[in-house]
Amino acid sequence: MVESLCRASVGLGFRRELIPELEKCVPAAIDFFEIAPENWIDFGGVTGRDLRRFTERYPFVCHGLSLSIGSPAPLDEELLHKIRQFLDQHQISLYTEHLSYCSDDGHLYDLLPIPFTEEAVKYVAARIRRAQDILGRRIALENASFYVRSPITEMSEADFIRAVLTEADCDLHLDINNVYVNSVNHAYDPIEFICAMPTERIVYMHMAGHYHEAENLIIDTHGADVIDPVWSLLDQTYRIHGIAPTLLERDFNIPPLHELMHEVERIGLAQTRYAGANHVRAAS
Repeated sequence: MVESLCRASVGLGFRRELIPELEKCVPAAIDFFEIAPENWIDFGGVTGRDLRRFTERYPFVCHGLSLSIGSPAPLDEELLHKIRQFLDQHQISLYTEHLSYCSDDGHLYDLLPIPFTEEAVKYVAARIRRAQDILGRRIALENASFYVRSPITEMSEADFIRAVLTEADCDLHLDINNVYVNSVNHAYDPIEFICAMPTERIVYMHMAGHYHEAENLIIDTHGADVIDPVWSLLDQTYRIHGIAPTLLERDFNIPPLHELMHEVERIGLAQTRYAGANHVRAAS
């Protein structure tokens, strides 16, 4: 059985494009991998065997794409049962999803913001609790990037996230790039946002690149290198909250593995700087 995530560890998204290189050698700087379960559930044959060879040897995290936890449509319990079976099959302990929605009558192919209201807190939290019951484990919700604020918003993004986490009694998947993207698009201080997050609920982090559309508009693409202000924000996050398992996301314009390793190793170096007794967070 593969061990669970170490409290100080660095991961990389497990992309099919990278499998040939990873089969030759997994660099020592990679401690774990992440996959979207929807992209692998029900796959057998060569694809299923490729994944199994790695899940038998390395820790994995599942980061969902389509649960649509804030959707007005009924919760997809059939998908949750499939995800639980997949997690158990591959001995994956941590499952995370986006604090957003992507469906109504059908899938919308984008992550849309939930209105920041008290009513939405209770609605979403009830769906999270039901999801946790079906999965048989705690889940972590990721702070999502968004581009338009709902006109019925009653509270700040940070207050909404804290309220949902408390009401649902779930954990936080803190995406550092999403904090930076939203801070530019919605003109707030990213350090204040990071400080407002509950340390005790942070179990996982993401780093990624984005596309600079205009002076006050950044698009979260995961298709470019991480920029210096986001690296600085990761340092500040580790200083404030301590370290947690952190993954480099790269979903488009994927370079060769040896180029990705520069950023993977940079995360590891940042963790080393903040790995003292008062700066370590454990994964759940």
